[in-house]
Amino acid sequence: MSTNLFDKRKSRNRHRLSTHGSRPRLSVFRSGRHIYAQVIDDAQAVTVAAASTNEKDGKTAKSWNVEAAGEVGKKIAQRAKAAGVTQVMFDRGGYIYHGRIKALADAAREGGLEF
Repeated sequence: MSTNLFDKRKSRNRHRLSTHGSRPRLSVFRSGRHIYAQVIDDAQAVTVAAASTNEKDGKTAKSWNVEAAGEVGKKIAQRAKAAGVTQVMFDRGGYIYHGRIKALADAAREGGLEF
């Protein structure tokens, strides 16, 4: 069974995260139209905070661009801080750190999350 490059990057990234501490994980999923982010506490197996461009409140005209990803980064930082989480590990999955993924990460850092 052959795996594609996306799955290889994803498993390599998850392995690195699992060996480096017990902080909550900021996981990102990107589809063609939306971007989703979750802060997950793997020790307790709970989602601490979540944000996406697919929410009813605060929808923008275009949900698939870099600006919308930045708004999701700000939302996830605000919601994570409200839940008492300030330090996270960034789980980009198999996505390359560029474009919408980078915009979300930069906005989350500006919002007060440390990673």
